Amino acid sequence: MQCLYKREFRGAAGVPPALSGQSNSALPAAKFQGESVSNLRDSLAVQFQPESGSPPVEWAISDGLVAYDEAVAFMEARAEAIAASEARELVWLVEHPPLYTAGTSAKAEDLVDPDRFPVHQTGRGGQYTYHGPGQRVAYVMLDLKRRAPDLRRYVTALEAWLIATLDSFNIRGERREDRVGVWVRRPDKGEAAEDKIAAIGIRVRRWATFHGISLNVEPDLSHFTGIVPCGVTQHGVTSLVDLGILVTMPEVDAAMRRAFEEVFGPTERAEIPLLLSHDV
Repeated sequence: MQCLYKREFRGAAGVPPALSGQSNSALPAAKFQGESVSNLRDSLAVQFQPESGSPPVEWAISDGLVAYDEAVAFMEARAEAIAASEARELVWLVEHPPLYTAGTSAKAEDLVDPDRFPVHQTGRGGQYTYHGPGQRVAYVMLDLKRRAPDLRRYVTALEAWLIATLDSFNIRGERREDRVGVWVRRPDKGEAAEDKIAAIGIRVRRWATFHGISLNVEPDLSHFTGIVPCGVTQHGVTSLVDLGILVTMPEVDAAMRRAFEEVFGPTERAEIPLLLSHDV
């Protein structure tokens, strides 16, 4: 998943209002008892509810492995429809075949093994990342005009979603001031050691979001060695199974849905066209 966000507006009609400093919720950000706020995002509200009367967010899960290019094409079309108020908001859960994606800030030297897996150039912000089987990718297509046109608060809400999901499995996920994503401390590797378990990256067009998050459930962690993930060299990556949590993908999906509804509001099951799902 891309490590940063990219905002994109096209034409005068797409120019947004100024980023809002107000939140639609007074719920304090997640932090641990007895700890002071050490991350600016911790001071932001973590709920990101829609305006009153909005329909539930559609929640879809694709079986098999979804081709990356088709996923991007679908997301772009859906985001355009959401921005035009022609489609409902959607969260789409997928797995991809092994691949690397390069954001607009990707550095050539961070692609350590260019022949290992297909490399997809993408218009999102950020650097290199890996997707593959055993990693749950959630593509989040929301209308920020109906929630809060504030990208920082949106990223904070995505982090809160992931942290709450991990809490379902007694894993303590944390934010970091200098890097986006969710991290876990690894005292078994050293006093200051920590690994990344979930990545966040978004793209926004006319205040409609796409791309989203990825959570490592049981991917082959050796596949991350073909890149410098998100340009971060001093920390590693981990997964739920690597941390000793033997969990199935459906169990993770259920926990993700419960946590999403706490932060973003109600959901409703939907289906994605089967032609998008492939065993590749």
